[in-house]
Amino acid sequence: MNLREKVDAGNLPRHIAVIMDGNGRWAKQKGGLRIFGHQSAITAVRETVEAAAELGVEYLTLYAFSTENWSRPALEVSALMQLLVSTIRKETATLNKNNIRLQTIGDTNSLPASCQKELREAIEITKDNTRMTLVLALSYSGRWDITQAAQRLAMDVAKGVVAASDVTEKSFEQYLSTAGMPDPELLVRTSGEQRISNFLLWQLAYTEFYITDLLWPDFRKEHLYEAIISFQQRERRFGKTSEQLIK
Repeated sequence: MNLREKVDAGNLPRHIAVIMDGNGRWAKQKGGLRIFGHQSAITAVRETVEAAAELGVEYLTLYAFSTENWSRPALEVSALMQLLVSTIRKETATLNKNNIRLQTIGDTNSLPASCQKELREAIEITKDNTRMTLVLALSYSGRWDITQAAQRLAMDVAKGVVAASDVTEKSFEQYLSTAGMPDPELLVRTSGEQRISNFLLWQLAYTEFYITDLLWPDFRKEHLYEAIISFQQRERRFGKTSEQLIK
């Protein structure tokens, strides 16, 4: 039995989030520049998207560029932005063919105009697709997300649209960039680092973590299967006891 056959199709996480880490280290091991690692990571992205869609996962969120990444060397950031534009341009037709919708979360207004243009066009082209939603987290951080949500909520309270006494966790979630999406049930992080790097801080409250030492450019379909199989073997209690779940 291969790994895919071991995945329980009736117990899939609706939403998988991925911290794609290790591109720079992978490139260094190969004797190349960091951008070589980013370029080589495209295959990992493609295989992960295909595997998730083929299994029936509803949402896949990829942490592509954080707000903190802007502080990297200017040459690397510039090369990353160019790579982002060319990749979106090349992959949009494939996403459309496979009935996959593209969305973004993050402060995308801070991206170069060429990136914003490619994203808008890809989102428009794929907006009616229903098989899976691929979410790119670009110029994103969890603290930015919570801050912008609080600012928008405060503005609505000031306008009288919302009463402060009526604010709940559920109503606050509608101001987050992930409004309308289920929280991730599984977070995959490559490269062995054991931190969430300011990613989806609100949304990961009860998410199961799967950390692999594999560097992102080496990630393939079978590695996603392994992560999902691990997820399916866990007991998710949400603060309750095992005995309460049995009842």
